[in-house]
Amino acid sequence: MRKVSIMGVQYKIFFDSDDSRLDYADADGITDSTAKEIHIAKFENCPNSISNLHVYKQKVLYHELVHAFLYESGLDSNSDWARNEEIVDWFALQHKKIDSVFSEIE
Repeated sequence: MRKVSIMGVQYKIFFDSDDSRLDYADADGITDSTAKEIHIAKFENCPNSISNLHVYKQKVLYHELVHAFLYESGLDSNSDWARNEEIVDWFALQHKKIDSVFSEIE
């Protein structure tokens, strides 16, 4: 387990989680804003899996972190777009590029 501060709120991150909600939601990760927890599923290599599971685990983590930021900012409960998985994925995938541009102009 790891801890991270999301807008001043401590979240616990559980890697290789066996949380039953992952199966129920057919998800590789979940953010529980009520418990301030992020659960990332356990990924195992198999013939049908992608070749770099570490990269995929990071992608899932970034996605769930964006959910946590949106929740803690109040947007999750006040807007449809902040719960939209496509938008959350976009932010999760593009955050490094955005940060790079911000860093470049400072």
